[in-house]
Amino acid sequence: MKKLLGEERRKILLDMLKQEGQPITGTELANRANVSRQVIVSDMALLKARNVPIMATSQGYVLFTANIESAHCERQIACRHISIDTEEELNILVDAGVTVKNVTVEHAVYGEITASIMVSSRHDVQQFMQKIADTKSNLLLELTEGIHIHLISASSEEKLDFAVQQLQHKGFLIAPN
Repeated sequence: MKKLLGEERRKILLDMLKQEGQPITGTELANRANVSRQVIVSDMALLKARNVPIMATSQGYVLFTANIESAHCERQIACRHISIDTEEELNILVDAGVTVKNVTVEHAVYGEITASIMVSSRHDVQQFMQKIADTKSNLLLELTEGIHIHLISASSEEKLDFAVQQLQHKGFLIAPN
């Protein structure tokens, strides 16, 4: 494949994200466009600056459409647990039919730090946890003695309520908002 240039490449990248309908890694996009991963990172930043609804997740880049976003209820929940309970917490949420969109912690120096998670199935959770292990990365909750906030979404308030009940039962929930 020939090397794609500038606007043409960004249009094709956007088309790839639309067609795929699921996250695509920066490396995969770079391979498809015959450019470096850093070029993809720059292209995604340019597209985001133009208000294109692209999000970088632990599984790759994903394009959101208005229909998907408007069909969901959202809630913030405050949780507390130790690192080894993270996979169980995420599995409880996805098993309840919830997508965990992000995690936020309150850092003493930096203020709020938010990172995208975007997991909605056990497979997503497994990939997320594997990436944490492979990169030897720390979870954000390690900065705050286990306290963190998740933004969760689902197709109904009932699913959100059920997820909250399950976390309360396990002792992971501090308070729903």
